Amino acid sequence: MKNISFIGCGNMGFALIKATTHVIPASNIFIADTDKEKTLNAAASLRLNILNSNIEAVEKGDYVFLAVKPQSLPQVLSEISPAIKKKIKAGNAPVLVSMAAGWSIEKIQSAVAGNIPVVRIMPNTPSLIGIGMIALSASPEVSKDYIEELEEILGGAGIVDIIDECYMNVITALSGSGPAFVYLFIEALADGGVLAGLPRDKALFYAAQTVTGAAAMVPQTGKHPGELKDMVTSPGGATIAGIAALEEGAFRSTVIKAVKAAYKRSKELG
Repeated sequence: MKNISFIGCGNMGFALIKATTHVIPASNIFIADTDKEKTLNAAASLRLNILNSNIEAVEKGDYVFLAVKPQSLPQVLSEISPAIKKKIKAGNAPVLVSMAAGWSIEKIQSAVAGNIPVVRIMPNTPSLIGIGMIALSASPEVSKDYIEELEEILGGAGIVDIIDECYMNVITALSGSGPAFVYLFIEALADGGVLAGLPRDKALFYAAQTVTGAAAMVPQTGKHPGELKDMVTSPGGATIAGIAALEEGAFRSTVIKAVKAAYKRSKELG
C-alpha cells in the first residue's frame, strides 16, 4: 500500500486529504502544515498521521501533494529538494502532485532535481463535498499505473479529467476561480429576490437551488445553454425582460473578462 503525504492542509488540501481516505487507509496518509492548529484539527477529524516537517513528508510519501499557495512553493521546493534527491539516488523517487496555480511541471522539476515524476492538478472548492472538477496533467516520468491510481484517489473529490498541460492556466481561471464567480451570481440573484420582497433565507435557498438545477441540465440534457435558455424565455415574458436587463449591463461580456483576468493572473503566479 502506497503512502501519501500532504504538505499543506488548507481548504483545498483538506478536501483532497478527505477524498484520499475513501481509497487509502488513514494509517497511510501523512500531513504537514506550518499552521499546527489546522494540522491537529485535520488529523483529529480524519485520524491521520501528523508530520513534524516538510522533509519528513517527502521521506514518508510515495505521493507528495504540494497543497500550498504559489507564493509559498519556491520555499517549500527548496526545503524538500535534498530529501527528494536522496530518494532518487535510492531508486524510489516520489511523485510530486502540485496544485499551485501557474507553476508548470517543467518549472517544478527545474526547482527540485530535474526530470522527476510530477503531476499538476487543479481542483476546485466543490471538491470539499465530493462534486469538484479536477484537471490533471502529468510529466512523462509518471507511469500509466500511477496516473490511474491518482485518478482513483482523487475520484472521491469529484470528476478527474486528464488534459494537456497547455490548458492548465485556462482551467485554473475557468474551473478553479469559477466557483467564486458563481457564488457572486447566487448572492446577487438572492439580493434581487430580497429587493422584490422575498425573505432573505428563502431568497438564498431558491437562488442556490435554481443554479444547482440549471447547471445540472447542461450535461444531463446535452443541450446547448442557449437552447436551454430559450426553453424558459417566452415572447414578451418576464424572463426576456430580465435577460434584457442583464445584457444592458454587459453580463456575458463581464463574465468573459473575469475569466480572462483570472487567466492572466494565473500565468503571472508562475
